[in-house]
Amino acid sequence: MNEIEHIRHSLAHLLAATVLQHYPDAQLTLGPAIDDGFYYDIHFPTTKPRDEDLPKLESTMREIFPSWHGFTGAVISADEARKLFAGNQYKLELIEGIIERGEEITVYTSGDFTDLCRGGHVTDMATIDPECFKLDKLAGAYWRGDEKNTMLTRIYGIAFSTKEELDQDTWRRSEAEKRDHRKLGRELKLFMVSDLVGSGLPLFHPKGLILREEIVSYLWELHRRKGYVKVWTPHIAKEALYVTSGHAGHYMEDMFKVHGGTSKEDFYLKPMNCPHHMQLFGDNQFSYRDMPVKYFEPATVYRDEKTGQLSGLSRVRSITQDDGHLFCRPNQIHTVCSEVVHIIIDFYTTMGMIGDYRVRLSQRDTTKLEDYIGSDEIWETAEDALTAVCKDMNLPYFEGPGEAAFYGPKLDFMFKDAIGREHQLATVQLDFNLPNRFDLSYVNENGEPERPVVIHRAISGSLERFLSVAIEHFAGAFPVWLSPVQVAILPISGDKHGEYAEMIFKQLQSENIRVEILRDETLSKRIRNAKNMRIPYQIVIGDSERDAGTITVEGRNELKLSAIQLSDFITRIQTEIRDRTDSVG
Repeated sequence: MNEIEHIRHSLAHLLAATVLQHYPDAQLTLGPAIDDGFYYDIHFPTTKPRDEDLPKLESTMREIFPSWHGFTGAVISADEARKLFAGNQYKLELIEGIIERGEEITVYTSGDFTDLCRGGHVTDMATIDPECFKLDKLAGAYWRGDEKNTMLTRIYGIAFSTKEELDQDTWRRSEAEKRDHRKLGRELKLFMVSDLVGSGLPLFHPKGLILREEIVSYLWELHRRKGYVKVWTPHIAKEALYVTSGHAGHYMEDMFKVHGGTSKEDFYLKPMNCPHHMQLFGDNQFSYRDMPVKYFEPATVYRDEKTGQLSGLSRVRSITQDDGHLFCRPNQIHTVCSEVVHIIIDFYTTMGMIGDYRVRLSQRDTTKLEDYIGSDEIWETAEDALTAVCKDMNLPYFEGPGEAAFYGPKLDFMFKDAIGREHQLATVQLDFNLPNRFDLSYVNENGEPERPVVIHRAISGSLERFLSVAIEHFAGAFPVWLSPVQVAILPISGDKHGEYAEMIFKQLQSENIRVEILRDETLSKRIRNAKNMRIPYQIVIGDSERDAGTITVEGRNELKLSAIQLSDFITRIQTEIRDRTDSVG
């Protein structure tokens, strides 16, 4: 544990002691530190706390706080442990597990509270800022995560090193609630989820589809320049394809089976595109001069995610990947991977997310080699190759043992959004195994067959998940090039100014600018609606504009352009769209 984890774990003990003061019959179970704080799972045989009780518990924690100093650890015998925690079936179960594993039974005491614990606390409670934490919420949690067990009450706390960091986190949480992509998706009419269609299967409204298509169009632009070619593959395939690829042994339980009709054949909805792309490569007779071969396919795949894990666009069952597979020679790995990294950097720079990013070098878990395919030699070669890319490109990377795909290591890019939350998005995966399983080859300089290496890459990752991140990152106020509606025209009077507004509408539309005329309701309400819909530009048409043949333009960041020529505005907005810049915020 690091210092912040020690702080959080110490506060979990303080919470447990507080709970026993208010609920003497409560049975404590486990209370670990987590990413942004701590929690404690507790069984309440009679009265359970409610959300409105959290301030009272938090107040008692602060009252107890000054009487706690350090934590004193002790190793005790099995009999002493059973006696100390008599009546608490959960602690007794943990004690028996410790005995079975042959481990020491340790307890830690601070103040007058003693708990079964492995350790990991602050040496002095005085080093903790007493204002650095707060209790957050209640939730249900099954004992040991098993739905067959008792449902416990989980009390969550948030904790950071200082009050300032806690305040920053409180702001971030409040901002995240405002930016929730599910809320904005409804308000801006971007997407919906229908019970009749099925959970995890989002439907996109016209404005949401524009977002999708603009992202895919930009991705294709970045790849087309690098020599990629588009391919298309069907949504279903026979089980034999996934047996050959090895996916059947690792993903079958997450795949949707499709029962054949008159054909009497069974198929599976594809959970990934790579086996199909192996077939395309294998149907050609490539030579070394053709390498690398670069396939690009923004395709939808299907995975049977658990219902309880589905959420808006961030976790779905129909997953559109901006998928790409590059078939290259071993001596081209570094160049091809570096090229992909440059595409990733370009894309996320445009999205305004390139700040404090990290790259995880995801490696296999050497203690669970049965979870992976391929020889040790292949894995060492692949991991060394990606390590070299990280070092040579000076990427901010760290190692992640156990995070590799079952067929190869990968680079996972983690970017932060506008409010500082980190998201794992782009990925570059190196694969020596699938070419072997599909017996792929190209002809080398000596006229002999040679095995290619496959690089799997996705820039946005899941398009649906990326859109959930983008909606929240921009808070629905998308840059001009990405906005579903780029200009709103607001005639002050429909009768007097409608004809001029219509002329402007047609001219903007002819220039491929996405534009709407807002006619109903009062002008002030239409202006408010345009702002609520986060439309970048509003053109207000009145007598002076109509008579002078000009327009007045207002932007989202208080920008105002009075009495300008429509042609000048078109030049301005087309430049922003072309360059994917944004002057309206």
